[in-house]
Amino acid sequence: MEIMEKEKFNHSILETVKFHEVDMLSVCNNAVYFNYFEDGRIKYMQDLKKRYKLREILENGSFFIMARNECDYIEPAFLDDELKIHTRVEFIKNSSFGFRQLVEKISTGKIIAVGAGVVVHINTRTNKSVPLPSEFYDAVSDLEKEVEILK
Repeated sequence: MEIMEKEKFNHSILETVKFHEVDMLSVCNNAVYFNYFEDGRIKYMQDLKKRYKLREILENGSFFIMARNECDYIEPAFLDDELKIHTRVEFIKNSSFGFRQLVEKISTGKIIAVGAGVVVHINTRTNKSVPLPSEFYDAVSDLEKEVEILK
């Protein structure tokens, strides 16, 4: 997976590697990165919804589910490392969109992991995919500037 420049990311959160997330060598477990990615995606969506006053997202039976999730590990994180999780939407389709994420070790400024995932917009009553509202496309396009629209 290609490492994008941090400057292309307009959203980030902070995480600290906790005791229960490491093995006996103080190395952060590989599965924990997916929790960090999820935290980043959730906060991204909450902030997007708030900033752009999106009404149809995550309300009235609207929800997102993960369809794909992946991670390339470059360097390990250790107990008490402070990490910055960068998140952006890379593309939007009719009822799904793709995230790209970076894990930066704050002490070194190095990218230590790269993640990507696809999220599908569903109706919780039918469990079927539903089109994303046009206001979602507008909000993400405004925030990201370089998002690929694949309708």
